[in-house]
Amino acid sequence: MVDRIQKNMLVGTVSAFAVLTVLYFFVPDINAFVNNAFKILSKADVPALKAYFLSFGPWAPVTSALLMVFQSVIAPLPAFVITFTNGLVFGAWWGTLLSWSSAMAGAALCFYLSRIFGRPLVEKLAGAHSLELADKFFEKYGKHAIVIARLLPFVPFDPISYGAGLTGMSFRGFFVATGIGQLPATIVYSYLGQSASGTVKVLFFVFAVVTSLVIISAALKKRFERRLMEAK
Repeated sequence: MVDRIQKNMLVGTVSAFAVLTVLYFFVPDINAFVNNAFKILSKADVPALKAYFLSFGPWAPVTSALLMVFQSVIAPLPAFVITFTNGLVFGAWWGTLLSWSSAMAGAALCFYLSRIFGRPLVEKLAGAHSLELADKFFEKYGKHAIVIARLLPFVPFDPISYGAGLTGMSFRGFFVATGIGQLPATIVYSYLGQSASGTVKVLFFVFAVVTSLVIISAALKKRFERRLMEAK
C-alpha cells in the first residue's frame, strides 16, 4: 500500500513538474503572471501582493497556492511574504491553512524532483552553493535537520527540501517533520497578517515590518552560512 502511494506520488510529481514547466515557458499569460508575482515578492511588497491576489477574484486562493509552489521550485524568494499576505487577505485560519498546505505541496515537489532526477538538476534549480549548505546542515544536525531548518526563518526552505531528497530519508519522515516545523511560523505570520487592517497607514507599516524581516533574515542567513561552512 505504501509503495503504491509512493509510486503515485512520484508519477504525480513528474507530471506536475512537466505541466508547470510547459505552462511557464510556453503560455505567455502564465509566464507574465509568474514574473509579475515574483517581481512583487522580491520587493516584499505586501500591499501590492494583496492587490495582486484580489485582482483574481474567486481564484485568489488558487493564485496564492500556485505562487507558493512556483517559488518553492524555481525561485527561492521569501515565502513568508505570501504567508503574511494570505493572513491579510483570507484571515488567520484560512490563511494558515492555505499557506501551510501549499508550502507542503512545494516541499514535496522539491523532494521528489531531487529524488527522481538527482543532483545535476537540483544544482540548476537551487544552486550548487545552496545545496552544499544543505549538505552541511544535514551532516551537522542529522535526522533533526528538517525540523530545525523549518523553525529557523533564515535557513532557506527550498535547498533543504531538495537536499533531503538526496539523502536516504523517507518521504514520510520528511513530510511529517516539515509539517511540524513549518506550522508555528505559518500561524504567527498569518495571525499578524489578519491583525493588519486595510488602511494605507497600516499597510505601509506592514510593508516596513516585512521588509525589515527580509533584511534581518538575510543578515542572519549570511552569518549562519559562514559558521556552517567553517564547522568541521
